[in-house]
Amino acid sequence: MSVGVLVPAAGRGERLGPGGPKALRRLAGEPLLVHAVRGLRAAPSVGPVVVAAPADDVPQVQTLLAAWDVAVVAGGAERSASVACALAALPADADVVLVHDAARCLAPAALVERVAAAVRAGAPAVVPVVPVPDTVKQVDADGAVVRTVARADLRAVQTPQGFARDVLERAHRECVGAATDDAAMVEALGLAVHTVAGHDEAFKVTRPLDLLLAEAVLAGRRG
Repeated sequence: MSVGVLVPAAGRGERLGPGGPKALRRLAGEPLLVHAVRGLRAAPSVGPVVVAAPADDVPQVQTLLAAWDVAVVAGGAERSASVACALAALPADADVVLVHDAARCLAPAALVERVAAAVRAGAPAVVPVVPVPDTVKQVDADGAVVRTVARADLRAVQTPQGFARDVLERAHRECVGAATDDAAMVEALGLAVHTVAGHDEAFKVTRPLDLLLAEAVLAGRRG
């Protein structure tokens, strides 16, 4: 089964502070997107990769990723629209589709392989997860605590998320409204979403502090 990867990278990333699109912010001298694609290409099972970039930056991203054998298309205003644009450009022979956030730029190749293997084994949808270490409170509109959520039942979801292609296509065709990830769209169809173990280094670069953590991870890898 051929494995294709979609990389939605058209977001602005306001929480990371002033600057260009988040995927083009630099980490150790290279854009986050380059780090992300390098990690994907290190996974033996990965075939075609399609990146959805900001429409105005498509030529720049094509040049940036010329050495990595990826297709670059214009993304949409929302993440789901960018995924749909990339999915439409994915070669038809990719039976397994992974969706990976460029902001999770240090996700190791072993994690990519783990997700792909689970879909190949028959799961319609797979997400990598990690335990939630903090106590979590549900609050009301005024900020008052409603209850403490049992964290033993909670998991934080990472990417890449993996799907049988027909399942992902159906989710984007039939689901309406906002969704924080593609797995939520599959859940809305009533289909099972399976989990595999995530990885500490697959964290999302969202805030300036995350860039410092990513720098430390890279330094550790070099060491």
